[in-house]
Amino acid sequence: MPDTPDAALLRLDPALAGAAWLPMTGGRTNRLWRVGGFTVKRYDLDAATPLFPNDPTAEALALRLFAPEGLAPCLRAAGKDWLIYDHVAGAPVTGDPAPVARLLHRLHRMTVRADSFRRAPNGSAAVLADARQIHLMPDAPDDPGLGPVAAVPIHADAVAGNVLAKAGGPLLIDWQCPALGDPVEDICTFLSPAMTWLYTGQPITAARAEAFLQAYPDAETVARARAMRRIYGWRIAAHCAWKAARGDADYAAALKLELAAI
Repeated sequence: MPDTPDAALLRLDPALAGAAWLPMTGGRTNRLWRVGGFTVKRYDLDAATPLFPNDPTAEALALRLFAPEGLAPCLRAAGKDWLIYDHVAGAPVTGDPAPVARLLHRLHRMTVRADSFRRAPNGSAAVLADARQIHLMPDAPDDPGLGPVAAVPIHADAVAGNVLAKAGGPLLIDWQCPALGDPVEDICTFLSPAMTWLYTGQPITAARAEAFLQAYPDAETVARARAMRRIYGWRIAAHCAWKAARGDADYAAALKLELAAI
């Protein structure tokens, strides 16, 4: 018999027999429940997009690697299309962005095996080419001609809704598309007007974006992020256009916000 989240929960805590599964909100792709002190995550394996994979195996590995560093929740069990991890009390981060900048910098300094995760497009030409593969749009920004950098672990979906503000500092959740790539990708994703609006209802302000950049501890990476922000914004716009073309009205609105900032 294949393992199930129900059976795994009972192994973790027999007192959960008959416990209520309380639906959780916030995610746009997969389903989440709180059961006792755990979060159960069920994947929609058909919900992956060209920009954001939806890989439970990659998320399980990310939690194993990064939870001990205080970057992710603690994994307790995993199956083909589900995970169970410690429930974390918190809400999407909306206050001072400096702790988020420092959190991402800690992730970007981690060392993992070269075959741990997929490789993200790296360098301005590769990011622009990836955007064109996602959804072809006119008037692409000029290529600043920045080559690849040494690939580091990145969350690759570091939107505001995937950073929980909690006691003791923020935590990254929803690790279903981690990668080895340019740390600038996480920075530009967090600063995206479209992605911030989709998860918080408000686009990021110029002041908040600047505060984040000022707080990120690596000046060279920040300078690269400033130079690459329009490129990554174009790729997020392509993602929004791809989603909108499939009938998602939220992404049609988000597309306008992203294009206005490029």
